[in-house]
Amino acid sequence: MPTRRIWHRLSMPRPPPLPATRLYADNSRTLINRVDSPDLGFRWTINPYRGCEHGCIYCYARPYHEQLGFSSGLDFETRITVKYHAAEILRRELTHPRWAAEPIVMCGVTDAYQPIERRLGITRACLEVMAESRQPVSIATKNRLVLRDLDLLKSLNSHQAASVAISLTTLDPRLSACMEPRASCPADRLATIRRLAEAEVPVSVLLAPIIPGLNDCEIPRLLQEAAAAGATAAGWILIRLPHQNRFLFMDWLRRWYPDRARRIEAAIRQARAGRLSDASYGSRMRGSGAHAQLIRRTFNVFCERYGLHSYDRSQTAAKQLSGAAFRRPQDDGSQMFLFEAGEEEGELMMP
Repeated sequence: MPTRRIWHRLSMPRPPPLPATRLYADNSRTLINRVDSPDLGFRWTINPYRGCEHGCIYCYARPYHEQLGFSSGLDFETRITVKYHAAEILRRELTHPRWAAEPIVMCGVTDAYQPIERRLGITRACLEVMAESRQPVSIATKNRLVLRDLDLLKSLNSHQAASVAISLTTLDPRLSACMEPRASCPADRLATIRRLAEAEVPVSVLLAPIIPGLNDCEIPRLLQEAAAAGATAAGWILIRLPHQNRFLFMDWLRRWYPDRARRIEAAIRQARAGRLSDASYGSRMRGSGAHAQLIRRTFNVFCERYGLHSYDRSQTAAKQLSGAAFRRPQDDGSQMFLFEAGEEEGELMMP
């Protein structure tokens, strides 16, 4: 009998290997992006990467990848465009006489600390420029890799110029593993909050996204654990599924939670006025209706219970930062990198 079981295992077809990440050069000539959105509490962002290896099924940034000629599905996770010269561009832009040292949020589209950053170090290079110039920056991430740059964050924080928001969606490692397959596990994110707090770097927790019927029941415990780890503030965002996201997410939901898929879809629609997404300012981040109001009240009640400052619409950690110590970095005047086409270990390709 054991022999039969062994033979059965050996004769089963092996699953296909995971697709390799392919890197593409992003030859953008600017880095600091203006944000003109009344329901966000910041005006400027930078994104060293487009596309994200974390592979979060709910990510609102997926449709942006289609503007690059890629799909919002697997391409978003495996075809990453890289701004190899981001630090040089940032240095040049911070030297501009009209730059007023307003806070910058990293990132507005994809995670600056996705796995490929461990090897490329582009986010760290940008932070080195910011530390040199004392440029205020707020980072949102779900990867413990941010701790690698604790030295730079502490340097910036000595001038009240740094804060970090750790995205925490669930405490269930199984749910996290299938929903955010290559992001840090919940325990590691809580440990990251603890390390940042111990280093006296301002750290908040971001419950994003809240998915009615799936993880909204975890709000009290998520806030409790984050506060116990050292977070001092919290924010939340309701899931929104624009364009192709609705098909990707619903397909994922039916595969992983077939017994609950219809109920979860109905709960999302209840919080979105019958839709799966709403682009209207004022409701796209928080939803509308009784279910959305229940989520808001639950969040606020438990923020108060655990001593967390609640970031509501138009309020973010970036607003607490100061640019008073800003000093323009030295510009060596070299802009030849704008016209160069380097390669990264044979993986660099032009779309």
